[in-house]
Amino acid sequence: MNEPGLAPGQRLARLRQQLGLSQRRVAELSGLTHSAICTIEQDKVSPAVSTLQKLLKVYGMSLSAFFAEPVSPRRNRVVINPEELIEIGSRGVSFKLVHNGNRKRALGFLIETYAPGTSTGGHLKHQGEETGTVLEGEIELTVDGEVYSLKTGQSYVIDTGLPHTFTNISDRECRIISAHTPANL
Repeated sequence: MNEPGLAPGQRLARLRQQLGLSQRRVAELSGLTHSAICTIEQDKVSPAVSTLQKLLKVYGMSLSAFFAEPVSPRRNRVVINPEELIEIGSRGVSFKLVHNGNRKRALGFLIETYAPGTSTGGHLKHQGEETGTVLEGEIELTVDGEVYSLKTGQSYVIDTGLPHTFTNISDRECRIISAHTPANL
């Protein structure tokens, strides 16, 4: 779905139109407001990851598929350069997806950066599991209502079917590497 020259909101609008859905119907199905759908599609705001997940769930598409480059008939790449990582974060939270074009991969891998005071917003929830390590800084991880404080060098393993949120409550940037299943969030 990553069409060259189209901003994310425009791509979401095109996807909605291709499915024959109105903005009001998408709002009902996603639990978002009609005005939120409108401002996102006009690229006036960048949606939080949790908001984008709600929209893409209505469209039957994963985050990685939404941001992925069109698949080339060539063999999947082995080396991915830093500038080729796919940014799927927003609002001070960067999720750089390591992706080589293989839509059948079983594992997803992210390089995550949280600016001070930022959060994934809402509660993320998707079937699968995730494991990660804090490379730098601190992060507050809330899983199913329980809060965990992680510092540099500490790792986590979570059932992503439980509601979870990552929040940087410190005044320093936090960097994490994580792997998750399924690969297509």
